[in-house]
Amino acid sequence: MTHINLDNLKTWVGRTQVAEASITRPMVASYRSTLAPYLHEVECGALPGIHWCLAPDPANASMADLGADGHPKTGGFLPPVPLPRRMWAGGEIEFLETLPVDEPITRKSTITDVQQKKGRSGLLCFVTVVHELSSHGQTGIRERQDIVYRDAVASERAPQASDGGHPVLPADLEWQIETPPPLLFRYSALTFNAHRIHYDLPYTQNEEGYSGLVVQGPLQASFLLNLASEYLGRVPDRFVYRGQSPLIAGKPLRAAVKRQADGSLECWTQDHEGRVNMKATAQCQ
Repeated sequence: MTHINLDNLKTWVGRTQVAEASITRPMVASYRSTLAPYLHEVECGALPGIHWCLAPDPANASMADLGADGHPKTGGFLPPVPLPRRMWAGGEIEFLETLPVDEPITRKSTITDVQQKKGRSGLLCFVTVVHELSSHGQTGIRERQDIVYRDAVASERAPQASDGGHPVLPADLEWQIETPPPLLFRYSALTFNAHRIHYDLPYTQNEEGYSGLVVQGPLQASFLLNLASEYLGRVPDRFVYRGQSPLIAGKPLRAAVKRQADGSLECWTQDHEGRVNMKATAQCQ
């Protein structure tokens, strides 16, 4: 069984990384053509979710710096977690100001927590990173990102998390979205994400045990964020999302929102079998 030296990993808490970038017009065009028509168009400024295309973590990693799964090796900015499987678990975003297009943007990333937990598939390690994106000294987005690491699974199929048996509410607005491999490829290109589970089918099936290519968590979150924005007529002030189970590509996904009694929106994605893959909450002040 893999041993985690949690005390050593916690010495990474407080480490920061600063990157400079900008939302260019070609980036906007590429993002729009990849997600369209499932977008909330804005008159000016950044499209909802496009900030995940900015200053990706592996942008400065050489091919020699990549691990077998396509992710950059840990031990630099991210702590050297000795578990081989890495995925986004979820996060929380505060939209404070609209990020501009064709203007300099600074992203400051800080590791704020490292935790070890026991899951159904074995040992888990969660690394929390807080990002602040600002332009000309004005913070536009503050985001908490939760990264989960887990051990390799010896069985033929990686465990598929359950949605907990919770009923899926009827939707006030929903999109049926096709998920062909070119969608995953283009989104991986936009975010400079070389994780092989999104484009390398033999690796995905034989090494990580999924039945097919896996739809990116941020892509699902982008669809839900845009759907919530379309329903509200504006980008929400707060968006919290969490993965529930892997979404396998090749079949339509259902992205849906339902207004709650407190005025917030419950958002979720479902696969073609009805399994909930991601849940989110959108709120306006």
